[in-house]
Amino acid sequence: MTDTPKVAVVILNWNGIKYLRDFLPFVLASTWPNLDIVVGDNGSTDGSLEFLRGAYPGICIIENKENFGFTGGYNRVLAQVEADYYILLNSDVEVQPGWIEPVIALMETDARIAAAAPKIMSYAQKDHFEHAGAAGGFIDKFGYPFCRGRIFYEIEEDKGQYDQPGEIFWASGAAMFIKKKNWDEAGGFDESFFAHMEEIDLCWRLKNMGYKVMYCPQSVIYHVGGGTLNAENPFKTYLNFRNNLLLLKNNLPFWRALWTISIRFWMDLLALVRFLMEGKRKDAWAISRAHQNFVRRLFQSKVKSDVIKKYHKQISNEKYHHVTGVYSRSLVWDFFMNKKTKFTDLEKKDLA
Repeated sequence: MTDTPKVAVVILNWNGIKYLRDFLPFVLASTWPNLDIVVGDNGSTDGSLEFLRGAYPGICIIENKENFGFTGGYNRVLAQVEADYYILLNSDVEVQPGWIEPVIALMETDARIAAAAPKIMSYAQKDHFEHAGAAGGFIDKFGYPFCRGRIFYEIEEDKGQYDQPGEIFWASGAAMFIKKKNWDEAGGFDESFFAHMEEIDLCWRLKNMGYKVMYCPQSVIYHVGGGTLNAENPFKTYLNFRNNLLLLKNNLPFWRALWTISIRFWMDLLALVRFLMEGKRKDAWAISRAHQNFVRRLFQSKVKSDVIKKYHKQISNEKYHHVTGVYSRSLVWDFFMNKKTKFTDLEKKDLA
């Protein structure tokens, strides 16, 4: 089928031999006719490469000599992969044979669709959504990301309530479909993120460039989650708070970023106090370190990439307000004070 787009499923591995054993066979059973499967290795020391070469001698392996994180690892690997579409897939994901077809079919309908996400369900509880993506990602006015099917720690059961495809704000890095030309045009991941929220940063950049990010519920995957850093790891807390501020700095117009980040510092301080009250001193210290690192980066002379600089000049407050997938209220206030714990509790008029 010469007209069938070339798709490359690219799995970034770091000491994930267990997940490769368990889930790579499902990926190899994919039915897309014009498909490459690539494992990019981020300097693993657990025998992953030896396992792959022994069990799957025909699979394409691209080696990074050290762990460059999710961002640097994928940037280096994808620079060596030729395809029309990339699928960035976590190693701890179970897929079904026909999982690729509906997403590519959706993306082929509109040249403005740059990226897309499948429905992401929990591997451990398969009738519930999974934290990292669920039924498509959104963001509130202060930069807090959330999903249909998951707001903060509240995760919904899938009852078909989010079975309509549509535009979202961000696609999860656990299973992100993206056109190669748009990946290249946007400059890939911002490597200063290392890991966590880099996919939101990329999707926001794409949306500022005039592209769409879509959700396709006809494709369903099952994600273990927390395979590299679990939710209780203070380093994950550090990355989440630090990267959330980088996200705002990168993608908002200057004065709106300044206003939003100022408010976020106070909101983060409340989170720090809450961690202290719960006896989670390492997490509280992680927030403090995140703020310190972010402030240091503000005064570094390192210039943003040409892509970010170019499109930063084009966005305005008006355009930001019309970006699809933004919740115009404070999600923190509505969740904790107004008890709006489900996506369906949010007022449609407040969702762009």
